[in-house]
Amino acid sequence: MRALPVGDRALLIELKDGDEAGALHAELLRRRAAGTLPAILEIVPAARTVLLDGLDEPGRFAQELAEWEVPALQGRVQDAIEVPVRYDGPDLADVAALWQVAEEDVADIHSAAEFRVAFCGFAPGFGYLTGLPQPYAVPRRATPRTSVPAGAVALAGPYTGVYPRSSPGGWQLIGTTDTVLWDPAREPAALLSPGTRVRFVPRLAGIRR
Repeated sequence: MRALPVGDRALLIELKDGDEAGALHAELLRRRAAGTLPAILEIVPAARTVLLDGLDEPGRFAQELAEWEVPALQGRVQDAIEVPVRYDGPDLADVAALWQVAEEDVADIHSAAEFRVAFCGFAPGFGYLTGLPQPYAVPRRATPRTSVPAGAVALAGPYTGVYPRSSPGGWQLIGTTDTVLWDPAREPAALLSPGTRVRFVPRLAGIRR
C-alpha cells in the first residue's frame, strides 16, 4: 500500500491489485459507518487505487493508514443483487471458443460466479464487475462496435459489465438483460455502486420476465 498526496487535501492509495483495492474500499466504508473514520468528502475506488478527497490532515491519515490491518473481502451471496440475463449475445460463440467449452456452457460458467462492483466509470451506471476466475478473462474485440444496445452483458479482460445505455463499445457481448442500470428518476440513480455484489441469473433466450 502506498499513499500519494494529491493537492492539499487528498490522497491516492495505490494497492497491489483489484482485490486489495476492493478490501480497502470496504474497510473505509465500514469505518465510516461506524464513525471511526476522519471526515472524508469522497472515497473513489478504481482498478488498483482508492482516492480519498477532502481530508483535513492527509499526511497524518496516511501514517495511520499504514498501520491498518485490512481484512480480505468476504463474499455474502445473500446480499447480492440478482440480474436476469438471456445468454444470447452475438459474441457468445467466440467466447465459448476462447474458453474451449460449448456455447451453452458459457451461461453456466458465468452465472455460477458471484461478482462484485470493483469501480464505476465509462458511462453513468456502468460498473466494472470482478468475479470470473482468471482463466476466463477474454480480450476486447479487435474492432469495436459503433453501437452496443442498452442492457448488453459483456466481458473484457477480467471484467463483466452491463451497458446502461446504447453506446460504442469493444467488449465481448454474451447476453442481454432488461434490468435498468441507470434511472435519473430513481434514488440512487445507479443500481450498481462500488462494493455491490451481483449474481447473474440465466433466463431463456427470447423470454422477457
